Amino acid sequence: MDTPIAGPLDQLIFRIRGRKVMLSTDLARLYEVPPKALIQAVKRNLERFPDDFMFKLDPAETRIGSHNL
Repeated sequence: MDTPIAGPLDQLIFRIRGRKVMLSTDLARLYEVPPKALIQAVKRNLERFPDDFMFKLDPAETRIGSHNL
């Protein structure tokens, strides 16, 4: 598992599709769980989240976010 996040959280927030988002890898590090476990937990509990809570990035969006990882 990755090390916990150090530093300001605002560095982990990106603007994609006109929305402020955090990558699942960063959220998983905040909660100290594997990213796969975080995504599975969200999928199992979709009724607890807004419809637009989670979406997949296209390849170009992935490159944008990876510059700051």
